[in-house]
Amino acid sequence: MKLKHIIYIIIALLLCYLVYNRITKSSSSKGAEGKGVKSGADQAISVKGMIVKTQTFTNDIAVSGSIDANEQVQIRSEVSGLVRKINFSEGSNVSKGSLLIKIDDSELQAQLVQALTKEKLASETENRAQKLLKAEAISQEEYDATLAEFKSLKAQSQLIRAQLARTEIRAPFSGKIGLRNISDGAYITPTTEITNLVSINPIKITFSVPEKYAQRVQVGAAITFTVAGNSKKYTAKVYAKEPGISVDTRSLVIRAKADNNGDLLPGTFANINLPLEEIKDAILIPSEAVIPILKGKQIYLSKDGKAKTIVVNSDIRTDQDILVTDGLSVGDTVIISGIMALKEGAKVKVNILKSKN
Repeated sequence: MKLKHIIYIIIALLLCYLVYNRITKSSSSKGAEGKGVKSGADQAISVKGMIVKTQTFTNDIAVSGSIDANEQVQIRSEVSGLVRKINFSEGSNVSKGSLLIKIDDSELQAQLVQALTKEKLASETENRAQKLLKAEAISQEEYDATLAEFKSLKAQSQLIRAQLARTEIRAPFSGKIGLRNISDGAYITPTTEITNLVSINPIKITFSVPEKYAQRVQVGAAITFTVAGNSKKYTAKVYAKEPGISVDTRSLVIRAKADNNGDLLPGTFANINLPLEEIKDAILIPSEAVIPILKGKQIYLSKDGKAKTIVVNSDIRTDQDILVTDGLSVGDTVIISGIMALKEGAKVKVNILKSKN
């Protein structure tokens, strides 16, 4: 019996030792953990930041457009007939009013001679009738009939002259002639495409902007553009825009003009940079510093070595920055890295980045 009691006592002591040892380790672990938390809370988080400064901000957009001729027309004939003379060279410059094509007018010339002869005879008859009317040798009715005949023949002569004028095709404006599609002696009709005439100095640039920018584009605004195969930047000035938004594309069509020394051709694709507005004393911060929230946008500032959240307002953003209109002041330190790991009041060590400007 004594041996049994001794064994029970040994087992009890062993259990007590195990429980004490477990409790001791648990307390040590909690104490060490508490020290670690305290140490982590005291440690400052290393972040990057920038000092808020003002600068001039130019808000612009990139759009595509096309280059058009200042004036362009397809040369056609108003009448049918044989081509008697081609008075231009392909690719040459012509002046307004210069003769381009002469169509055979021999029949009309003969008709004009006949009409003029009849008109002259009618004029003489009208003069005699007028003298007879004054002498009361004829009635007023007889004279009116003679006068009407004279006026009718005179109008016939004028009609033939108008038809003769249509046998001469003249340049409606100064420009460059394209390639011709006819030869001497060809029979042409009003549907025949003879050639093209274009005026390319100045040239027009036609492009569209989304409706949200429609009110920001003003007549007289300067734009820059480039064309394929040429790194040169060209400038143009907006001179007109459509009075309304296109329902199909929800965009506004705008047109500008630019001087052309001959290296810009109609139909060329243009890459256009359109400045919308210039804002002085603007505050810009990197997009990565902004945290979207339910009521707007939030950023972190460094105040007395601690992170502080503020809400900012912004309506305009570029590929890299946002324009802050409210919430920031010159001299504030904006945290721009590690913001997802920050909390209000966290200690921070800020590495100030150099300004881009």
